[in-house]
Amino acid sequence: MLRVIIADDHPIVRVGQRVVIEANGKCKVVGEADGPDQLLGVLSTTACDVLVTDFAMPGGQQADGYSLLSLLRRQYPNVPVILVTMFANVATLRASFAHGAKAVVAKSASAKELPLAIKAVCAGQTFASECLRVQLVEAGTGNQSHEPQLSGKESEVVRMLASGMTVSQIAAKVHRSISTISKQKSTAMQRLSISTDVELFAYARASGMVP
Repeated sequence: MLRVIIADDHPIVRVGQRVVIEANGKCKVVGEADGPDQLLGVLSTTACDVLVTDFAMPGGQQADGYSLLSLLRRQYPNVPVILVTMFANVATLRASFAHGAKAVVAKSASAKELPLAIKAVCAGQTFASECLRVQLVEAGTGNQSHEPQLSGKESEVVRMLASGMTVSQIAAKVHRSISTISKQKSTAMQRLSISTDVELFAYARASGMVP
């Protein structure tokens, strides 16, 4: 029986995950957490074979996002981490694998994908939701674990946007034209394979660009 710990700040999501995970009779949820602090506490006292976690779980003392993934990789290198996220894009996939996740499952994915992800990581393989695999093909990328790299100015623009500034405000602050800032934003989103501002802001927060 595989022992699984699940973490998500929404109780109803954890309920659904527990049902899906335990449905085949081969897995047992042995612990739950509603955020990074509680997750680290559960992991310190409960042995498990697989961790299924969201990474956008704000609050508490411990950072979420990619910082949490990196911490989990350092402290629990033998526990494969499956990331379940609503931000299902190539940028999230690449960065998550680069920070130690073994699988990325979209919250919008079919219920059958989570058990498939658990089976894959326990066999030493990686897993990505079908919608993410399609995006990888469309993006023409070969290495799914290669984290996207932004230039210094692109990172600066993304950070300021995510902190609440407008393109016009950024242009005035850094003494560049509005069209230049717009281009840098557009280029950053292309590099990250992100299509919406919401996903861009989520990437910025998960990457530690903004609190």
